Amino acid sequence: MHMRIIYIVSLAWMLLVSSCDSFRDVKGVEDVASMSVAVNIQLDVENLAEIKDLTLKFDNYDEDLHLSQKCAVGKVEMDGVIPGIYTITVSGTVLNADGDEFYVNGNLVNKALFGNVNEVDVMAQGLKVSPLVFKEIYYAGSRSETGGVYFRDQFYEIYNNSSSVLYLDGLYIANLTPSKSTLTLPVWPKEDGDNYAYAERVWKFPGNGTDYPLEPGESCVISQFAANHQLPQYNPLSPIDGSTSEFEFNMNNANFPDQPAYDMVHVFYDGKAEMGTVPQYLTSVFGPAMVLFQVPQGETWDPVNDASMKTTDLSKPNSDTYYAKIPVKYVLDAVECIDNESKVNAKRMPAVLDAGITYVGATYCGLGVARKLSLDENGEPIRRENGALIFQDTNNSTDDFERGVVPMLRRYDVKMPSWNHTLR
Repeated sequence: MHMRIIYIVSLAWMLLVSSCDSFRDVKGVEDVASMSVAVNIQLDVENLAEIKDLTLKFDNYDEDLHLSQKCAVGKVEMDGVIPGIYTITVSGTVLNADGDEFYVNGNLVNKALFGNVNEVDVMAQGLKVSPLVFKEIYYAGSRSETGGVYFRDQFYEIYNNSSSVLYLDGLYIANLTPSKSTLTLPVWPKEDGDNYAYAERVWKFPGNGTDYPLEPGESCVISQFAANHQLPQYNPLSPIDGSTSEFEFNMNNANFPDQPAYDMVHVFYDGKAEMGTVPQYLTSVFGPAMVLFQVPQGETWDPVNDASMKTTDLSKPNSDTYYAKIPVKYVLDAVECIDNESKVNAKRMPAVLDAGITYVGATYCGLGVARKLSLDENGEPIRRENGALIFQDTNNSTDDFERGVVPMLRRYDVKMPSWNHTLR
């Protein structure tokens, strides 16, 4: 009888422990009561005329819980929310009174939703659909035959995704700070709101206005160093021959001499127009946040001489390192590249510029990221009347890019412009 009692108690204890472990392991278990969360959605788009589509998403990445529904402006109820930590995103497309299309995005990151938190506010900002997009970015670098690291083969390809001839003259490209994605983000002036992106270094395309046309379906390549990297003196294991690049970030380094590609114009670094003392420009091999932007006609933007267009990181009170403030309304396209999926909550740019992220997931692996083609209902690439491919641009790099691809200049046989130096 004594042994029987011990057996029953032991069995009960094992069942109790097992049930507790099972409860901890189950995600979205029915015993956890779901809740309804009210989201107050506001849109910041001037002269808003028509909402084409809006989607509200709740993403709990830790528990792999995801909810999504079509929505409108105003108060929207999301049912079936299991208490936890969520990223809440509003995204879609709208038209203004002039018929211009805008992508709108807004989010709340790491929002704790429990019984006493059942209403949140999300402000979604609009970004005019860009005819110019980052088509491919290669930043991770490659390994040499001896196992060393090589990063001189980085490049950035810009594509004319529109139906009109566009001019690169005077456009800007910049990498944002922090150079590497991090959960410890800088603190910017409170009055700035979400109206700026903050650049570490800024370059500009040369030209007098019409020197560098880009036809629909053409692309240009900007290389860190526009050489054939597969030559013996560089890195024969590099995947890139960059000698056909249109532009390069020339830093006047005698070890990496100026190539036939046109030189980008240096604009800003640490509050100055000078390039700095280190004779190289590379973006982080872990993943840069890149923006392409244009200053509207009639406006001036001078982060070197205009104190209102640069700032320090306010989390470092004694810092004298300056960053350029880029108005969000200037940005044509932006791509947020991070280390890997674990850094999904370490964004450096406002959601309106890029609602998602992309990544390679490793360094010095010879891999990059490439924008996806737009496909029809049969899975065939969509083309314009002149045969130009149309690339996907939902303003969300999570959806718009293939990750971890072998980099390739002018993938899909995209045309180079007639002024490329190799065609002269």
